[in-house]
This record gives sequence, structure tokens and C-alpha cells, in this order.
Amino acid sequence: MKEILLMAHVFLGVLCVLGALWVFVDTLNASETNLARIRLVSRFVPVVMTVGFLIAGYWYVNLYPADKAIILKGPWPFAHDFFMETKEHLVLMLLLLTAYLPIVASANLSLNHDARRLTLWVSALIVLTGLVMEGEGGMISMGVRMGLLPH
Repeated sequence: MKEILLMAHVFLGVLCVLGALWVFVDTLNASETNLARIRLVSRFVPVVMTVGFLIAGYWYVNLYPADKAIILKGPWPFAHDFFMETKEHLVLMLLLLTAYLPIVASANLSLNHDARRLTLWVSALIVLTGLVMEGEGGMISMGVRMGLLPH
């Protein structure tokens, strides 16, 4: 069960990044023909983010303490001390950005250049932050793996 929850969390994070990237690319080419799709995908992103966050929250509270102990006793304690601590704070920014995305994408992006620019920035920040968080998750997993190796 632990692995399924963890992989669901990773999968939803990737979906969030891909959805934001889709919004970014469609917004670059915003026209009357793709506005409905931009709005639909921009609403999909916060839903996926919220479900991934809830799964991660359950995992963090109920299952992560064992992994944390392994990480802190192993050769890579920074996997928790830096990467998990950073990830815990970045997730708040990501939740806010994903909640804001459908709001900014609701404007007529083919006519309103300021709204288009803001949508591009918000979606780009979601993509970049999401990629950083995916990398941090990899470092945390490697911290567990390193802690399990004989030393």
C-alpha cells in the first residue's frame, strides 16, 4: 500500500506539471479556438494537485516517519534536512499557483495580452516548481536507499 500511495503521488505530480505545460503552450498560441481547452486544462491542474497533496499528506503523517528515521541515521541526512524541508514549503507555493491558474486563464487570452502574460508566468512557475519538487522526491528516495545500504 505504501508504494502505491507514493507512486500515485509521483504520478499526480507529473500530471500537474504536464497540465501546466499544456496550458503554457496553448497560451503561447492563444486564439478563440483553444480558449475553452486552456480553461478546461487550467481547472484540471488544481484538482490533480489537490488530490496529490492529500495523498502526500496521508503518506507524510502515517508512513514517512519510518523512512525519515532511516534517512537521518544513514549517510545522506540532508535528504530530509534540506530536500524534504524545502519540499514541505514549496508545496504551499505550488498549491497557491495551481489555485490561481484557472482564475488568470479565465480571461480572453487571445485579446488580453496582460492576462496572457500572467497565465504564461503562472503556468511556467508551476512547471518549474513541480520539476524541482520531483527532483527533491528523488533525492529523498535515494536518502532512504542509501540509509538501507550496509555501511
